Amino acid sequence: QLQLVESGGGLVQPGRSLRLSCAASGFSFDYYTIGWFRQAPGKEREGVSCISSGGGSTNYVDSVQGRFTISRDNAKNAVFLQMDSLKPEDTAVYYCAASSYGISWCKPQAFTYWGQGTQVTVSS
Repeated sequence: QLQLVESGGGLVQPGRSLRLSCAASGFSFDYYTIGWFRQAPGKEREGVSCISSGGGSTNYVDSVQGRFTISRDNAKNAVFLQMDSLKPEDTAVYYCAASSYGISWCKPQAFTYWGQGTQVTVSS
């Protein structure tokens, strides 16, 4: 059974940090591009960041560039999203997902396996 499980979400004040984790099992994790996506109520799911299978390439949506950092530890079948300087507009359910396609296809349609999400709420 292929599975991705997110953790690390919570309620934080603006300007604070959170580190999200994604634990994978049931597939050859180090062959997959991994992405973080988020969805706010009433809005479409958007790509936040993607990382290549080997971790050598990353990309970020403009709104998080310079604040978020994606990384992976293939030996542990894990991906992380370090979120600094959080803003209220970052509030969403965050999902990790795995794709058989390359990092250039960092969009939801390219991703095969999805976690159930973890809630991030940024509020004063």
